[in-house]
Amino acid sequence: MDVQRIVIKVGSHVLTEKGNIAKQRMLALVEFIVQLKEKKYEVILVSSGAVAAGYTCLVLDRSVVANKQALAAIGQPLLLKMYQEKFAIFDILCSQVLLYAEVFDSKEHIKHAKVAIDTLLSNDVVPIINENDTVSVQELVFGDNDRLSAHVAHHFDANLLVILSDIDAFYDKDPNKYEDAKRRAIVSQITQDELEAEHSPHNEFATGGIVTKLQSADFLMQQGRKMFLASGFDLSDVKSLLLDGEHMGGTLFKMQENNEEIK
Repeated sequence: MDVQRIVIKVGSHVLTEKGNIAKQRMLALVEFIVQLKEKKYEVILVSSGAVAAGYTCLVLDRSVVANKQALAAIGQPLLLKMYQEKFAIFDILCSQVLLYAEVFDSKEHIKHAKVAIDTLLSNDVVPIINENDTVSVQELVFGDNDRLSAHVAHHFDANLLVILSDIDAFYDKDPNKYEDAKRRAIVSQITQDELEAEHSPHNEFATGGIVTKLQSADFLMQQGRKMFLASGFDLSDVKSLLLDGEHMGGTLFKMQENNEEIK
């Protein structure tokens, strides 16, 4: 694949386990990013997990927005420290960039943010982006950073967004309910019904969720960009695609090109 700049988004379900940060999965992610950098890819990381990290220090009701903002304020520096320690193993610097929804409403703000990101990447620093939950008025404005990562990929000129999730691919039906659900390897069009599927708090597959991921994929395809959805628990599928050039698992979202047959 002809990819030079990649955005990798990792969700809080992947980064947490039993209320704590899953340090081994975080280390595996960092090692993968190092491998990508060795292949001369520029990598931007969009990472959830600040609220979960804060919760390990102070147990508050996370359904209350004010508590969630407080936990994010506590957890964000903790999360960055964990990343710094793991990247330091490979002598790589990482940095913190906190964004909020309004940044992408202003061309001037986008321009300044892109200059900062470009400067970090040109100096071999890995930018770690998260939504600034502490000052966000609404809870999860970007849907666990799915839509945030799509905007980052588009506005910061990435060729590909990789979403590493507890959902390992996009299926023709919910694989948690139907044994005959089939993985869709390549998707070139997403229906309006799929984009507007109802969010149900009792259906992790629908909410947690495939819907915001499909919305992110649709947004990027409309901009002529690509998105890859794969497991964040087992990185073999994303490694096969990006390191070996073989599409073994996961789902690649891309617009159909002329004379190209979508399978």
